Amino acid sequence: MTQELSPGLTDAATQAPPGLDAPVAGATKETLEDYTLRFAPRHYRKWSTGVVAVSALGGIAYLADFAIGANIGISYGTTNALWGIAVFAVVIFLTGFPVAYYAARYNLDLDLITRGSGFGYYGSVVSNVIFATFTFIFFALEGSIMAQGLQLGLGVPLWAGYAVSTLIIFPLVVYGMKVLSKLQLWTTPLWLVLMVIPFVYLLVSHPESVGSFFAYQGESGQGAPSLGSVMLAAGVCLSLIAQIAEQIDYLRFMPPRTPENAGRWWRAMIIAGPGWVVFGAIKQVIGLFLAVYIIANVAGGAAVANQPVHQFLEIYADIVPAPVALGLAVVLVVISQVKINVTNAYSGSLAWTNSFTRVTKRYPGRLVFLAVNLLIALVLMEANMFDFLNTILGFYANCGMAWIVTVASDITFNKYVLKLSPKQPEFRRGMLYAVNPVGFGSMLVAAGVSIVCFFGGLGAALQPFSPLVAIVLALVLPPVLALATRGRWYLRRTDDGIALPMLDDFGNPSDVTLDCHVCGQSYERPDMAACAAHDAYVCSLCLSTDTHAEHVLPAAPTGVQAGVGTPAA
Repeated sequence: MTQELSPGLTDAATQAPPGLDAPVAGATKETLEDYTLRFAPRHYRKWSTGVVAVSALGGIAYLADFAIGANIGISYGTTNALWGIAVFAVVIFLTGFPVAYYAARYNLDLDLITRGSGFGYYGSVVSNVIFATFTFIFFALEGSIMAQGLQLGLGVPLWAGYAVSTLIIFPLVVYGMKVLSKLQLWTTPLWLVLMVIPFVYLLVSHPESVGSFFAYQGESGQGAPSLGSVMLAAGVCLSLIAQIAEQIDYLRFMPPRTPENAGRWWRAMIIAGPGWVVFGAIKQVIGLFLAVYIIANVAGGAAVANQPVHQFLEIYADIVPAPVALGLAVVLVVISQVKINVTNAYSGSLAWTNSFTRVTKRYPGRLVFLAVNLLIALVLMEANMFDFLNTILGFYANCGMAWIVTVASDITFNKYVLKLSPKQPEFRRGMLYAVNPVGFGSMLVAAGVSIVCFFGGLGAALQPFSPLVAIVLALVLPPVLALATRGRWYLRRTDDGIALPMLDDFGNPSDVTLDCHVCGQSYERPDMAACAAHDAYVCSLCLSTDTHAEHVLPAAPTGVQAGVGTPAA
């Protein structure tokens, strides 16, 4: 199928998720329509549950976990770090489950889910900015790690290494995810071997390192078990909570769930969705383990123990000659950085693009925002963010948790328990209010209060517990506000003007196609709405770029409310 863009749109690249090849019709590749800006149609989702899951897990090949694990262990000691990692894993899994399920079941990215889960059509723009921030922070972190590898292996100055690690990503993203899918396929086996060898070697050849690991008290020697230290460690780890948004970029391509594939569907959704945190937690523990070994056994090791390239280099050097060890360490770092940062750059550019298109109703081109995202990441790297990593991640965690936990709370409590939020997600302009105070208000309060707490504004005793403050407020406020507002700000109207069912007999989004009279293309039923000005249908992207709201359906007569829920026209 060849897609054309709505008027005023150019270069909105449709890509399969990494590891998934885009179908081709005739001589034209399907690169003009970006399904991250809309519902992912069934005709495009031709991959098995296993292929989607493997592709999704290929996106967590980053080395930041090793640095995070090392940093929190050095700061708070092994015991506190391990408990912090455990808290992180439990919170991420529980909050990631409902949003991952919705992405796989209804084939939407997290921004589209957020719109109908308490935020409103324009309210979710703020969450998009939070996600874009996640992508450039972790792009900068991975880029810093690559620069350290280039400096160690090739003598490249750090400032130049930062530039190289940024510029090398740009052409890969320009040419699309098909390049990344091949990259993931060819490099994953080598990446796994290079990552696992040092850890296994230490366990077999230096079993005493296990005892040293558990006894490690941190650089201050004050790492006795402490709830405050556990929560500070967890707060740093929880900065990764927005990773579920990148997992969802893959999960939205899951095939329809049927009685025949239900078991495989659930397993793939859980493993590739919230299950990513299991692999992340393991990498953090390994990073801490390698750091403790280096501190105890390598002269001057304390200065570089939190740098993944040095972690692996020191272990490789015990196994193979020094030049080979150096080469292996650099290869691992470069492979890992490229594998994850193409995804970070792509997802970040789409998050900025999505917000810009919604607010301005025009599309300037995705590459503009790709450049913006990379530039911000480069500035962070040149500012040597690695030296104040814990502070950056701890601060960001409050914002990320406020967003993800609010959405998870709305899905769990407001949709399924209280039934005040529409169970089926809605994302189309005209169907939603501009801002819904339930989710939007909950996120702002949770993020604001937890940030004040993070900086000590609520007292030193409460300061370590800012992650818990964010979680509790984001969990409790959505049902409270939904009850207070009686759910009136979720839907501007309930009828989209199309007399066809939205779901098939198994509860999957319908694959019936309709023609959009604005762009002249056919799209599946969930992506369409009736046109307000013509006896015809219009797709969600054309609605988003409708400058004068000519095609946007009016609010239902009984649905117009005063206050913050102004129509999203």
